[in-house]
Amino acid sequence: MKRVIVISTSLRHGSNSDQLADKFVEGALSAGNDVEKISLTGKDIQFCKGCLACQKLGRCVINDDVNDIMAKVLEADVVAWATPIYYYEMSGQMKTLIDRMNAMYPLDYKFRDVYLLTTAAEDEEFVPKRAEAGLEGWIECYPKSRLAGTLFCGGVNNPNEIEGNNKLQDAFEMGKNV
Repeated sequence: MKRVIVISTSLRHGSNSDQLADKFVEGALSAGNDVEKISLTGKDIQFCKGCLACQKLGRCVINDDVNDIMAKVLEADVVAWATPIYYYEMSGQMKTLIDRMNAMYPLDYKFRDVYLLTTAAEDEEFVPKRAEAGLEGWIECYPKSRLAGTLFCGGVNNPNEIEGNNKLQDAFEMGKNV
């Protein structure tokens, strides 16, 4: 059994990326894993101030929801991120959270496998590449970890437009095989 954290970064109700995250969660649960989904909806996540106090303290000095999220990520074996693609890049809230997780850099961490689930209105193969590269930059800071898999569902723009799409089953299978 693995400890799996799934971070859904979309703030839109009925978002397509959130539905991919839910299917990933279902798959991971069906395989007997301990799974928690963290939605950024309603979370207080402020911008990094660049003070670098976190490098000495092992936590951020900003009192918001980030320290609690980081504690869960540090203890996870698997971390899956789900994001809509905005302007060919990860959502701003995902990038802000990644920046704020700078406090994790000097700490011990358990996660080895990282996954990225993305959705976009555009459906060309290149659409998620910048988001993947951005996440790979974060992963590079944690050399015991790797990008274990990505899943992109293009051609979905409006809320719930992903319903009935084969990529939902792909997300389930990806979660099942973590």
